[in-house]
Amino acid sequence: MRYGAGRRRLFVFDFDGTLSPIVPVRTEARLHPACRTLLGELAAAPGLVPAVLSSRSLDDLVSRIPVPGLFLGGGSGLEWRLPRGQRIGPGRDVKRGVNAARALLAPTLSRIGDVAGADLEDKKWSIAVHYRGAAPEARAVLEPLLEAVAQTRGVRVFRGPAVAEIQLAPGWEKARGLVRLCSLLRFDPSGGRILYAGDDENDGTAMRFALSRKGTALAVGNRPRVPGARVVYGPASLVRAIRSLAHVGGEEGGEG
Repeated sequence: MRYGAGRRRLFVFDFDGTLSPIVPVRTEARLHPACRTLLGELAAAPGLVPAVLSSRSLDDLVSRIPVPGLFLGGGSGLEWRLPRGQRIGPGRDVKRGVNAARALLAPTLSRIGDVAGADLEDKKWSIAVHYRGAAPEARAVLEPLLEAVAQTRGVRVFRGPAVAEIQLAPGWEKARGLVRLCSLLRFDPSGGRILYAGDDENDGTAMRFALSRKGTALAVGNRPRVPGARVVYGPASLVRAIRSLAHVGGEEGGEG
């Protein structure tokens, strides 16, 4: 089915740090109430396609966004759930590549896990290294290990606020996830009809794609620093900006 037929604009959001404030315990991340209302408004508006694109696994993401009518992308867009519930995953080659990367990185990941204050989060298609609670001396030990991971062929490390995201799928990033969504929608992103909002280095790849198509990029909390991106300072500021751009809802974005 041509979900994109007759649609005019695509709005895509990161989850953590964008639709959900950063929290000390990642399992407690929740969709900000004002963002939940906004997503419902976008889904109900004619001519608009709202989507969420996260590095979380699709199952994890779906459990945190109880809003109908959205396209939800997990693993930076390796897997998608369509508004009617259908799921689309990656091919066998991607799965083999992820398994090979896991095996190759296992010794280094074990050493990273031994660093005091470092916490490994397995997201199926990537592994996040959280180090918000790590002391300066522990971070000094952690950095060379992360650099070694970054030098591994086919593996990318994306930085965010006190986190390093190890992307296990060779050559994958959110920009590719965004391109995949446009393909699923049969949506032409050119002519300024696409917006992306996020807050980390992986989001920056999707922002640059949107800007290259004369679209809009919103950097939440001034991260990442992508030339041409507009800065918004948290969920409430994001909601106000999107409502102004999409001409939906009220004027208030709520607290946060």
